[in-house]
Amino acid sequence: MFKKILIANRGEIACRVMATAKKMGIATVAVYSEADKEARHVRLADEAVLLGPAPSRESYLVADKIIAAAKQTGAEAIHPGYGFLSENEDFAKRCEDEGLVFIGPKAHSIAAMGDKIASKKLANEAGVNTIPGYNDPIPSAEKAVEIAKGIGYPVMIKASAGGGGKGLRVAYNDKEALEGFTACQNEARNSFGDDRIFIEKFVEQPRHIEIQILGDSHGNVIYLNERECSIQRRHQKVIEEAPSPFITEATRKAMGEQAVALAKAVQYQSAGTVEFVVGKNQDFYFLEMNTRLQVEHPVTECITGLDLVELMIRVAAGEKLPLTQADVKRDGWAIECRINAEDPFRNFLPSTGRLVRFTPPRETMWQADTGHKYGVRVDTGVFEGGEIPMYYDSMIAKLIVHGKDRNDAIAKMREALNGFVIRGISSNIPFQAALLAHPDFVSGNFNTGFIAQHYAGGFRAEDVPHEDPDFLVALAAFVRRKSRERATGLSGQLPGYGVKVGSDFTVISLSPDGQHRYTPVHVDEFTGETGYAAVVVNGKRYKITSSSRLNDIVITGECNGQPFTAQMERGSAKNPLALVVQHNGTKLETMVVSPRMAELHKLMPFKAPPDMSQYVLSPMPGLLVEVAVQPGQKVQAGERVAVIEAMKMENILFAAADGVVAKVLANKGDSLVVDQPIVEFEK
Repeated sequence: MFKKILIANRGEIACRVMATAKKMGIATVAVYSEADKEARHVRLADEAVLLGPAPSRESYLVADKIIAAAKQTGAEAIHPGYGFLSENEDFAKRCEDEGLVFIGPKAHSIAAMGDKIASKKLANEAGVNTIPGYNDPIPSAEKAVEIAKGIGYPVMIKASAGGGGKGLRVAYNDKEALEGFTACQNEARNSFGDDRIFIEKFVEQPRHIEIQILGDSHGNVIYLNERECSIQRRHQKVIEEAPSPFITEATRKAMGEQAVALAKAVQYQSAGTVEFVVGKNQDFYFLEMNTRLQVEHPVTECITGLDLVELMIRVAAGEKLPLTQADVKRDGWAIECRINAEDPFRNFLPSTGRLVRFTPPRETMWQADTGHKYGVRVDTGVFEGGEIPMYYDSMIAKLIVHGKDRNDAIAKMREALNGFVIRGISSNIPFQAALLAHPDFVSGNFNTGFIAQHYAGGFRAEDVPHEDPDFLVALAAFVRRKSRERATGLSGQLPGYGVKVGSDFTVISLSPDGQHRYTPVHVDEFTGETGYAAVVVNGKRYKITSSSRLNDIVITGECNGQPFTAQMERGSAKNPLALVVQHNGTKLETMVVSPRMAELHKLMPFKAPPDMSQYVLSPMPGLLVEVAVQPGQKVQAGERVAVIEAMKMENILFAAADGVVAKVLANKGDSLVVDQPIVEFEK
């Protein structure tokens, strides 16, 4: 067994590999860029080596520097994690040539499966179901349109070296095929240095289901059941679960056996994933093989009780797989939510900056520890006070739960999301909460078009209907009553002017457009010592018990005998007197006041926000890579104005209306903040 390994990655996956290495008694070496010098993976490692500047192409993608770091520190093996160089055959071969063990498949397996065109031909030969399509590189956009017509729309245009949603478009007509081909080619060239494109039939109402496989150097290959990954946004997975609520036992077995046949055809050694697209009638077709550990591997670890990273390391060290196909278990149900640094209410644009608060829910399951079941696990590479840089992926944590069945897992996940505190940047937690509550998700009736279908116009606060809005009002009143009780005990109050606590309050639900809602509430049976009160809202009685302190953001307790987890904060950006309640994805900004104060509040004039329609504002923090207009230029609605880059994605800003440019307020190369003006139009 290795004594020391280098992890050629960053973030949560680097921390994940270190957890298993520590369990196995293996020393670890981290590598980092200048942007990551204070990162969690650097702190957790036994040693750390600086690679270079922040951009990946100057640090995490430079094979020479990584191999030099391994030799310099005496590491015998390199674990690539996922992304970066994990599926780079040249890097895997370089490691072997330099006498280092690559903890992953052999270079020839990566080469065979990494090329989507070659892998499809190989899959055909191995007897694996494949989708109809054109499997040779396409020379031009015009030829792409001709081929697409021949296959029949809709078609999927894919970069041969693509991944992570890049270099992939669905086209429903000639125009989309023409534009999609060019866009895919540009993205693939910039992201992967390979602009070969192919086209295949797009399966309608498709599910994305993948089979986890494991192979060793002794010819043994097994499959570890499936993962359901159909909840996707722009081809990026959002929620994954194991097993799938859709496929039958017969389909599971057939898919698993085909995945094993494909792995054996390329002498696959290590953990890998064979991805299938599954039609509504359980017809399934090979999509691609990921020759690495997947982001969503924890859900498989939960239901099988296996540590996939440990098995990867043991296989790389030449050991045989310690189990056969008959030994593979399927216990309970696991769900993973990807917690991303993005603002769901601003069309999921990246959100970078400092994590002012980062408090995940309490963990009862841990990485590299498969002995604990039916709980909550958090895989992350960040910490409170740390920075989310603009140069890398937007994922800041993975929240994993394991339940006895699917409904139990969904309930556990909703509670865990309620207790996940992230401040300083925006996160997609409200969106995750909405997805988990959606009737079609709960029933298992969904496909890869689920998000596009239900949130076609983007995601808005009203897309998260709370099952009991009066509970949020009651909770705000409960906390306010508790704080008033504490205020009565403060010493030094003037006689006759001390704080008095009443039983009647009005909860003002604040609205940005000034259409506030005023709800009378009555609080009785209050007992400060036990943290109990009964709150009457609209004729409904809420008996709330909570021992949480007033300065706790996360409040736990029981309401009418049912446990709850919610978040409560004093003050908001606009109102220091507000009490902000968050529960099940819904956020309510309130003021809890006396009935008389509520009457006076109704008389307050509403101050409308300033009109910013003549400006193009930066919708996110990022780097301004292009300003496409200049002062005096006439611009039409829909015309390109600027391009901002953040978290490996380019975002194009378009003019909302016709106009003439008055001023350009930011320059190429500037680092922008949210809502920073870039261009001003004449009024």
